[in-house]
Amino acid sequence: MTQPSAWRPTRRRLTDTLLAALAPVVVCGIALAGLTTWAGAGNAGSPARIAVAKGRVFLPYGDSTETAAFFDVANTGGTGDRLVEVTSSAASGQITLSRHRMTGGGSATRAEVTSAAVPAGRGLSMSPSGLAVTLAAEGDWTEGDLVPFTLHFERGGAVRTSAVVVRPTS
Repeated sequence: MTQPSAWRPTRRRLTDTLLAALAPVVVCGIALAGLTTWAGAGNAGSPARIAVAKGRVFLPYGDSTETAAFFDVANTGGTGDRLVEVTSSAASGQITLSRHRMTGGGSATRAEVTSAAVPAGRGLSMSPSGLAVTLAAEGDWTEGDLVPFTLHFERGGAVRTSAVVVRPTS
């Protein structure tokens, strides 16, 4: 009978062992790099925390029912969000998000937008010369009435609020 030989590290055995140990280290490094990039791009952290305040809607003028509503939206969370839709039981027809721009000579243009960003730690303030909610009033509104709205956010869900009816000059 032959005696079993003692184990000896050969170049081949050392190479195979090193390769077997290196694979998990490389995979962990790639995962760590991906997570670092994800967190650095602002996708990690606390969720969006949306609050809506100072809702106001212009009193329609003359025979027109078309008007605009404005809200101050705050995001105190660590992740950005997007306002994607606005609904109201006190409006007839379609409600849209619109961006208004002054073109000079006292005139303005209005362009419909599909959504509006609400950055993390900041907010969004709607105004007649910027972003607004365009709608048609249903029924007779008077100054001081409260109009119900629901603002729908991509991540934050639906936020119910109301807007007070004001004259366009206020």
